[in-house]
Formats: sequence, structure tokens, C-alpha cells
Amino acid sequence: MSSILTNDSATIALMTLQSINTSIAEVQTEIATGRRVAGAEDNAAVWAIAKTMEADVLGYRKVADSLALGGATLAVARKGAETITELLTEIKGQVVTAQEENVDRAKIQNTVSSLRDQIGAVVETAQFNGLNLLNNRDTGTGSGSEAVLGFLQRDSLGVRGVDISIGKQDLSTARREITASGGTYSGSEVSATLTLTRSATLDASALTVTAGMAFSLSLYGTDGDGSTFVQADLRTTSGATQSRAEMASAPISYVARDGDGIGDVLSQLSQRYASYAARSGIDSSVLQVQASGSSLDISSEVTTASDTIAVKIDTLSADAGNTIGGGLELLADLDVTTADGANDALATIEGLLDISTNAAAAFGSDQRRLETQTRFNDRLTDAMTSGIGVLVDADLEESSARLQALQVQQQLAIQAMSIANGAPGVLLSLFR
Repeated sequence: MSSILTNDSATIALMTLQSINTSIAEVQTEIATGRRVAGAEDNAAVWAIAKTMEADVLGYRKVADSLALGGATLAVARKGAETITELLTEIKGQVVTAQEENVDRAKIQNTVSSLRDQIGAVVETAQFNGLNLLNNRDTGTGSGSEAVLGFLQRDSLGVRGVDISIGKQDLSTARREITASGGTYSGSEVSATLTLTRSATLDASALTVTAGMAFSLSLYGTDGDGSTFVQADLRTTSGATQSRAEMASAPISYVARDGDGIGDVLSQLSQRYASYAARSGIDSSVLQVQASGSSLDISSEVTTASDTIAVKIDTLSADAGNTIGGGLELLADLDVTTADGANDALATIEGLLDISTNAAAAFGSDQRRLETQTRFNDRLTDAMTSGIGVLVDADLEESSARLQALQVQQQLAIQAMSIANGAPGVLLSLFR
């Protein structure tokens, strides 16, 4: 039925044109913004995912800043450790020269002292943004390392930052101090006696190490007639067991720093024994002490059933208020003005070189780890950015083709609506 009041064809044509105009507006918006999902109204689920990922990308850019700061701090510390290694190498050269008899040892000692002072200056100045990784003498838990934000981790509990720990490597020359009173003293925590067996192991794996805790290695040799060894040289205590008062001045001692394990403590005690032996003229055939993991291996080629050497590990708790010494504290004891001092210095300097080279190597490893993490984060950020693009970016080739098609449809819809609007005029011919 035809009507001059209701034109269904025109209404349908108008609705079609409106739909096409709406689609054209959407496509034009996609082309203008470059996004298929510009807001939550476009696709709420995709928009929410994209916004979460965009937040993670922004977070990783901040992580990159943290890694860059950590890397710069490590680079300074590594350069400082390498410089100290070079200075120790120079000191070793001077110590070797002091082994000769026809040299001016006093002048050599002046050179050694000057180089030692320079090492102290390097330790003090090797800092970045106020952080010095070459100094680690605090007793606080966690003071032996620094945390660098390495990456973000998202799980069912949400997102959180994960730190990469960078260990400090103390290369200062400060002296340790063990208090004469206070704390809990434990004599003979671990002990062994060399007799005819001539070898033994001090298993210290049960000892718990805390920062500021003092350890000493005490010796007590028995050879009444001096036929096998010099008894006085192998007695660091007045009695068979070291007293609490003697602990404060124990010649072979070490105060643990934060991050030390029992292996680190035993390694230090072993090194300090080597220095004490060189200074006291104790040959390795008389007593040799070597660290092996959480144990000390001791041996002698001269002990008998009656000529014995007792070796003990004694401890003093951290609450005694002990002062942690520097990693190169033995450097302060180098004295090449005498032949015995030169011999002691040669044995000591080797151990100090090991400490400095190990420190530089540790800094280099940590620096490489941060660089690797930085590269991975960059690749991860690129992948996430690409993923966000797949979710929300518009395909401009497709959008362009759709726009052209919609424009043709728009023209056709306009023509259809024009035809539909002209249909009621046909009814006038019926009245002519």
C-alpha cells in the first residue's frame, strides 16, 4: 500500500545512510588516531589488557634507569679495584726488591707506604652518587650488598619489582679491633691436635657467622727440648686454651663482615696464619694450614707422639662491639726494613693481590649481569610494545579500503533515499 503520510522506503534508506555515516566516522577516527581501540567503549576487554601492558612498558623504562645507575656504580667500583690491583702489583715489586741484602730498605719502605696511602685514597674516592662499593665495614644485616631494581614480575598477586643484589668488596686498609670484654666468648669451638698422625681437619660447618663476630686461630705447641720445633713460635696463648683476654690481641684473628660465610672466615684465618708463619719463621713442614670449604686442613711433617701442636678456633659474639677490619688490613703491617719483615711481606702481598683481583672480577661479573638484564629488558619492552600494537593499532591499509567502500555505499544510499523520497510524487499522477 502506498501512502503520502508514511514512506517506509525513505525511512529504510535513511537508516541505511545513517549506519553508513556512522561506519565512515569510525573508520576516519581509526585513520586519524591510528588506533582500532582508542577507548574502553571500543572494546573494553582489549582496552584493559592494553592499558595494563602499557603500564608495564612504562615501568620497564624506569627499571632501565635503575639498571643504568647500578651499572655506572659498578663500573666505578671495578675501575677502583683494578687500580688497587695495579698498586698492589707495584708494592709486590718493591717487596721483591727488598729481598736483596744490598738495598736501602728504608727507602723501599717509604715507597711502599706511599703506595699504601694511595690505595686508601682510591677506596675513599671510588664512589658514584654517594655509594661506595669498596667499603664494607658495617655490621648491619644486608649492609654487605646493594639492591638494584632488575625487572618486574607479574603473577596472581599482582606486579612487583625484583631486585638484583650487588655485593660489596671491601678493599680498605682499616684495622680490626676485638674488644677485651663483653659478648659471649667460646674457646676451643673446633680443635684438633697433630701428633704422630700429622694431619687433621677442623670441621667448622656447625659455626654460625654473623657480621661483627670475631674468630681466632690459636696454636699451642709442645716440644720441651726444642728438638723438633721452636715451642715459643707455636704458642699464641699462655695456656693450652686461649683466654677471653688473650682473644683481644690474638695474632691470627678476623672479624666477620656482612655476607661472610664460614668459608670466607676460614680463608681469612688461613691467610693470616700464612703471614704469622712468615713473620715467626715457621716453615710449612712444621705446620701448614689450608682452608677447604667449611673446614681447615692442618698438617705437619715433624710432630710425634710427644711433640704435638694443638690448633683451635675460638669465637667472640658480635654483641661484644668488635670493629670490622678492611679487606686489605694486613697491608698496614708490611714492613720491609728488615729481612724477616721482607719475607713476611712477600707472603702477605700474594694474599692481598688475590683479594683485590677477586674483588675486581666480582664487580665485572655483576656489571655483565646488569648489562645482560638491560638487553633482555629492552627486547622484552619491544615485544610488549609490538603486542600492544597488535591489540589496539588500526590496519591503515584495511581502513583505507573500507573508507573507499563506505563512501561508495554512502553515495548509493543518498541516491536510494532520493528515489524513495520521490515515490509519493508518483501518486499525483493518479489524480490527473
